[in-house]
Order: sequence, then C-alpha cells, then structure tokens
Amino acid sequence: MSHRHAPINPMCKNMLHGGDYNPDQWIRTPEIWDEDMRLMKLAGCNAASTGIFAWAALEPEEGKFTFDWLDTIMDKLAANKGYAVLATPSGSKPAWMSRAYPEVCRVNADGTRQPHERRHNHCRTSPVYREKCQIINAKLAERYKNHPALLLWHISNEYNGGDCHCDLCIEAFQNWLRKRYNNDIDALNHAYWAAFWAHTFPGFDYVRPTDRSIHCLMLDWERFKTYQTIDFYKDEIKPLRQHTPNVPITTNFMNGHDTLDYWAFAREVDFISWDSYPNWHEGNDVDEAVKTALLHDQCRTMKQGKPFLLMESVPSIPTRGRVKKRKEPGMHMLSSMQAVAHGGDGVLYFQWRKSRGCSEKFHGAVVDHEGSEHTREFKEVAEVGTALAKLDDVVGSSAQPEVALLLDWENGWAIREGARVFLGENCKYREECAAHYRPFWQMGVPVDVIDQNCDLSAYKMVVLPMAYMLRPGFADRLKGYVHAGGTAVMTYWSAIVDESDLCFLGGVPGDGLREVFGVWEEETQSYYPHETVPINPVKEIAEGLSGYYQAVDICSVVHAEGKTKILAEYGDHYFEGMPAVTVNNYGDGRAYYIAARTRGSMLSDLYGHLIKDLGLKRAIDTDLPHGVTAQVRGSAHEQHIFLMNFNAHTTDVLVGSGYVDILTGESVSKNVELEKYGVRVLRRTA
Repeated sequence: MSHRHAPINPMCKNMLHGGDYNPDQWIRTPEIWDEDMRLMKLAGCNAASTGIFAWAALEPEEGKFTFDWLDTIMDKLAANKGYAVLATPSGSKPAWMSRAYPEVCRVNADGTRQPHERRHNHCRTSPVYREKCQIINAKLAERYKNHPALLLWHISNEYNGGDCHCDLCIEAFQNWLRKRYNNDIDALNHAYWAAFWAHTFPGFDYVRPTDRSIHCLMLDWERFKTYQTIDFYKDEIKPLRQHTPNVPITTNFMNGHDTLDYWAFAREVDFISWDSYPNWHEGNDVDEAVKTALLHDQCRTMKQGKPFLLMESVPSIPTRGRVKKRKEPGMHMLSSMQAVAHGGDGVLYFQWRKSRGCSEKFHGAVVDHEGSEHTREFKEVAEVGTALAKLDDVVGSSAQPEVALLLDWENGWAIREGARVFLGENCKYREECAAHYRPFWQMGVPVDVIDQNCDLSAYKMVVLPMAYMLRPGFADRLKGYVHAGGTAVMTYWSAIVDESDLCFLGGVPGDGLREVFGVWEEETQSYYPHETVPINPVKEIAEGLSGYYQAVDICSVVHAEGKTKILAEYGDHYFEGMPAVTVNNYGDGRAYYIAARTRGSMLSDLYGHLIKDLGLKRAIDTDLPHGVTAQVRGSAHEQHIFLMNFNAHTTDVLVGSGYVDILTGESVSKNVELEKYGVRVLRRTA
C-alpha cells in the first residue's frame, strides 16, 4: 500500500473545501450568487457541489433545457478560482416525468405505486428513467466538458437500497437469480433450505422478495439491489466517460448504513466520497469519535489507501439525531481534521447556504438565513479553510496499517436477517466492530477496515468480530494467513453459516476454522442488560490480561481442543471455569478466540499486549490520555501526525521533541497541551 497517491484530480493539488451549493433555489435573486462568491473566498472555499437536485431547473419541460443559470454559476466559480463538483440530477426526478411516465416511480411490496414525492424514489430498472438520465447527463457533459471550473463528477446523491417491487424489478431479480444459480431451481431451493415450511419454488418466476422467513432469499434481495444500483450507476456515467474521460467520477456513499454493499460499489468509482454526520454532544463524544474514525478508515481502505473526499458534513446542526445540538466551539475544526487525519483530501458541507423552505431549511449551513459572515458557524468554517490551506503537503498521502479489522456488508445483512432471530436486540454487529477498533484508535495504531474479499497478507494482525457468515474461500485464505505467520483474533458468533445463511455442520467455528482456533463453541447464550458474567484471567499465561472483567449481552460456551491455551475463564454460572479467551498456535501464526462480549478494559489489555508483542507501528510512541488519539499520514520521511482531543477538557500529551505544529508554525516541546476539542498537526523536523 503506497504512502503517496496522486491528487483526486491532478488539476488541483490543494485540499478541497466547500459544500453543496444550490444556486437554482436563488434564481429569482441573482445578487445572492455574487454574495456567495464573496463569502466563499472569505471562508477559504474552493469547491462547490452543484446541481445535485436541479433537474427541474435544467429541464423544466420534457426536451426543453435551460442551462443559462448554470453557465453563469460555472463562469463565476472559474472567475473566482473555484471548482465545480458537478452533479448529475438523478436523485430527484421532475414532476412532468412522473406524470408522463409513471413507470419511473417505485412500487411498494403491496403493489401500490408511489406518488411523486420526496426524493430517491425512482425505479432503478426502468428503461425510461435510464434513458432520461443519459440524456440529461450527456447534455451536461457536452456543455461543460471544456469548462475550467469542472473538477469532478458527483453522480446522483446518496444512492439508496430502497425497494421497488414493480414488474420490471421483480423480473430483473428473477433473471439475476437464474444467473446466480446457473438456471438450476434445485440449487436455489437447496440454498434457501426451501423444504422448511414447504417453501420449495417450482420455478424462478415464483420467487418474490417478500418472505423474511427465508433468510437467504432476503440476502439475495439485498445483493440484487446493490447489483442493480451499480448497474444503474454504470448507465448514468456512460455519457460522462464518453465526453469527459479525464474527469474523475464519484458518488457520495452513506457509509455506516446497511443500505448497499459499498465495497462492491467502490470498485466502480474513481475515488471514494462519503457523507458523515456524527451526533456530537448527544452522548459520549469519545464513543462517537471512535465510530466515525472507523468509517473514515473504511473509506480509505476501499481504494487501497487512496484518500477519500468528505463530500458532506455539517458545520453546525444536522436535522437528524434524537436531540438537535449545535457543535460546541472547537468541534467543527476537530471533526473536520479527523476526516483529514484518517485519509480525507477535502472537507465539504451540506449545505453552503440554508434553504428558505422545505425539509432542510433548518439544517446546518455555512451561510445562515441572516446571510453574513458574522455567525459563529461561518467563522469556524473559515478557520477550517485556513487550516486546510496549510495542509497541501498532506494531499495524496496515506497510512500503511499493519492491522485489519473485518467489517463486511454481507455479513451485516446476514446477522440482521438470520442471527437476529436468535440473538435478538443483542446483535449489535457494528457496535462490536467499533469496540474492537477502539483500543487501536486509543493507542494510535492505524487500522484498515476490510471486507472478506480483501487480501490479508499485508497485515500482521487481522481482527474478526462476529464473522457470522463466511463467503466462499475466505476461511481457506484466513487459514493460510495464520499458517504463514499471521495473528488472527476472532470472536463468538463467528463461522456459523455459509453465504446462503446455511449452518455449517461439524461444529462452530465451521468451514475448517475449528482446527485453526482450537476451540469448539458448543452453545451461545444471550443476556438481559442487567446481567453480567465475570471473566478471570489465567495468571500464568494471561498475555496482558489482569484484574476482573465482565461479559455482557452474549457468552459462548467453548471447549479448548488440542494444545490450545486458555488465557481467561468464566468465573460464574453453569459454565464457570470454561474458557472465555484462548490462543492456539497454528503453523507459524497464532489464532485468538474471544468467547464473550465484554465490558471494561479486557479488549484494551489484550490488544495492548499484542501491539507490543507484534511491534505494531504507532503514530506516536507514547501512552495517550483517554479520549485522545494520534493518527498518521505519510511515511517516516514525510510524516504528519494528527493529535486530537475528543474530551470536553484540556489535556497534555508527551510527544518528545523534533516536531513543528503545521497549523501554528510553532516548534513543539516534549509536552503538548490539547485544549477542549483541540487538534494539533505535527510534522517531524528531525
């Protein structure tokens, strides 16, 4: 994995800064356009995502195109040394289209067609909608292919995995199934275990994605929706590839949502962009920082370390979350720098200027309804612009993690569809992934967040929380990885089922992994929130484990087999004395098994030991205070270290000498003070 990549578009070697710009909402007041250009300069913004929901303004009647207003905006951006992240408008179709071609509207599972409303409710299969998208996209590409403001293509907006049950989609799904199962209905019925409840399908044309009791059917429906969305996207970009082959193409992912398999989608975009909306100050900011950092790392990993673009964030208050809290002073800078620290080459916002009406009129923006540069939010955005302008040397650089954490979309779907019937509300797959990621984040160890198709050979350690479903071939690759000297850490509720959500026979972990980890998981128990089970280290061989730990939510009863060493045992219940944490030597490597979900410091203690034992690289070789992390971009010769404090209080970090703070220009002594929500960007000088 390279430390340095080319800029997202070589015509701009700077950090990108800007936001979703909707000038079509202000056509009646063009003087606001000029004011926007003035304010963008003041805020240090050089990029505007333009035209995202502008179809009605671009084509108010079928075949009647009005580009004059967009011409003006593109020219103004170029005149002010700004760039357009130019969008295709397919995320929201115009009303004339829904009336003239009702087939472009989605159909609910009960057969009713959705009315023209909201957004993202188009049928991805509709030939009419695909044709109309290609027409408008071709018009945009032809018109602006040589425009100096055109920097990137922003395709649609937040593609979702919403259902459409129209005849076209059902037929496409059935054809997709024919291909997946080699036109063999017996193979499908076996994968679906269709003999259960007499669900056997006589033919593919009987299969409809409405029976949630057939878990593999619902998994296939999710797979199909990802396939169909990508296929729709490929149709969208054909005119852009034809007319602007050198302009990079992306679409803004909603990472952290189960809606689509973004790993599959990542292969089709030139670079990753995503929309991040943490709920700061709603609960524990450190917890929120960990979850957000994991998602940033996943976006960086999707393109083998190539930096991503934070396409949407919010400078103040989002219209989501239980409580709508504004960012505290300092949090906007910190959360923006967090994205850069984990591989972002730009920070963009939704939205530039607040809308006057409709659903997002109170959503945070750079420019408030008041309209000036005198708000706190605007000033903080301008501060981020100033900081980003000092970080051009960071553009294109990346980390080179030695640890990978597995967070797999299809596994998440399988847990949601299949495991929930057993584990109930204790599934919490993404939360458990974050729990295993957190010790590395706290210790400043960079992490790649992978899926089951990724190569494992580059890593010293692979962490596999709740790897319930194994895709074909993954177990063999994991086995080879450990045998060749790798270290794997796997948890309870792993290697239970195959890609069809059919349980492995012969014991858990299945698919040949029982011999790798040296355990047999006999049974698994789910617990109520008030229940805990003590875990006690085996002191002679505890490998960093000490003190008293607690298991919560889920405990598995496992048996150590062969020469497997028991590192910790349960201290109570009917399985008292049974293994809770084990390690098995397999080939030249080691395989750890954690049999329970834990509360407290057990994961930090275990991973802290492994970090030292494996000599894993850290951003900075010092113990960091709680809630402070250090992330690194670049190689040892051109390294930037981001120190970030997610605590609501000041704290000190011992970093040693030989650094300069890029943001302030100050040389750094051994002790660095980080203010509440403070961030420092350090570069080695010696």
